[in-house]
Amino acid sequence: MSEASGAGLTVEELVARRGPATSVPHAREPLAPVVPTVLEATFDELLVPSWRTGQAITRRLERPRTLLSRYSRYALTGDVVVGALAAALAVRVRFHTIPDTYLALPVLLPATWVVINWLYRTYERRYVGSGPDEFVRIARAGLILFASVAAVAYSLNGNFPRTLALMSVPFAVLGSMTVRCLLRAALHRARSTGRGLHRTVVVGRSDAAIALIEQLRHTENSLHHAIVPVGVCLPAAEVTPSHVHDVPVLGTPAEVLDAVSRAGADAVAVVSQPDLSGHALRRLSWALEDRGVELLVSPGIVEVAGPRLSIRPLAGMSLLHLERPVLKGTRRALKVAFDYSATLVLLTLLGPLMLALALAVRLTSRGPALFRQTRVGTDGREFTVYKFRSMVIDAEARLAALATADEGNGVLFKMRHDPRVTRIGRVLRRYSLDELPQLLNVLRGNMSLVGPRPPLPSEVAGYSPTEVRRLRVRPGMTGLWQVSGRSDLTWEESLRLDLRYVDNWSLALDLSILWRTVRAVTQGSGAY
Repeated sequence: MSEASGAGLTVEELVARRGPATSVPHAREPLAPVVPTVLEATFDELLVPSWRTGQAITRRLERPRTLLSRYSRYALTGDVVVGALAAALAVRVRFHTIPDTYLALPVLLPATWVVINWLYRTYERRYVGSGPDEFVRIARAGLILFASVAAVAYSLNGNFPRTLALMSVPFAVLGSMTVRCLLRAALHRARSTGRGLHRTVVVGRSDAAIALIEQLRHTENSLHHAIVPVGVCLPAAEVTPSHVHDVPVLGTPAEVLDAVSRAGADAVAVVSQPDLSGHALRRLSWALEDRGVELLVSPGIVEVAGPRLSIRPLAGMSLLHLERPVLKGTRRALKVAFDYSATLVLLTLLGPLMLALALAVRLTSRGPALFRQTRVGTDGREFTVYKFRSMVIDAEARLAALATADEGNGVLFKMRHDPRVTRIGRVLRRYSLDELPQLLNVLRGNMSLVGPRPPLPSEVAGYSPTEVRRLRVRPGMTGLWQVSGRSDLTWEESLRLDLRYVDNWSLALDLSILWRTVRAVTQGSGAY
């Protein structure tokens, strides 16, 4: 193992290594005339454009630890307030006043609610602000709160109305989730202006560093996860005076501590770097801990959600265990039950709208109100999908004449201003109203509310073994593809999102996608 890697050095020796490395003159000497330009650059330039401001974020306004700590304090305060309001409202509804006997309830309920949330770690920085785990933990804490209140009601032999538990606990849980949603919106707004961003130095081979930087520089990741690359440390043979995707190269992995100081970094991300593993990585973590800098290590596994990953200690080593996707059994039954119950509610609420849309389609163009097409479902079984007709009746016959105007992803034909689309069809497509009849497919068991996009038989005929994996679950009316760009996505992006869903399905993920679908549909982005 080479000395330049820093793998064999102690923490003190790593700390002592400052300035240009002298152990790799063959790599650094040719670059001497231009290295000062890189090192003297102002690393306050985050080089990440904000989609809200349309400008680059140029300076750090607040550290991520400070911003997330305030988020946690506001979340705790919100839980106290909604807990007190839930208790007072439940007592008021039950007795039409607040008897003296129940004056303590608006104090005891929020206190209990905060303690249970604390036990479920809903205020910890690692869980707040991103991902569904925060809401899953709140829901679990709500079940414990309900059980606690119900147990108290039972122990008092009817002196405590059980209806108070039925009313107060749902109010508290939903109120807390609403507060978290509002806090997340404020958190994302703050991050879009440069506050609370993790300035990260990426360490590893150039190909792995490029892949990580491309992912971190994505707008959604920058806003939701607040990880922004501000420097790169590449192996000695790869060090250049240029940038990696506009991120300056600061040196070798042996100079990572120097790079952290120069860039004012809050985190170090290690990717595919053999010289920084085992004991060397452990010593680096100690050195970063003394500086209050976080260490992130990429395991090289892609598109795997957190619930499927766990750490198992063995003989002094930490082994990453990857759980197999659960696509059958109790979880699948729960998904089916949710699909049926939610679909019945939606059909009841949207039935009048669907009838009005069907009438509008019939009156504005020749042909039936519904469009029927063969699609491929679970395990390759074909079924008929229903949609409101948004095109003229001879749309398929006109397709050949429009082949040269294809704006799709190379697999599906897409055209932003398709002349075959009717006037009412443009409205239906913009807001995805043409897909409402697919609720009937959900009731028939052909589709799910959430899942991969239902493919055509012609698509499936050309599937590779990897792409066939999309057919392991029921196709959905909406999915990750729907909330991530719809028709603006390339085929590779759509496939990646579908495979991510198949491998990481959970009811919490379904609920998150349904929530995001409402926003995507109302905005009408990517729909044509």
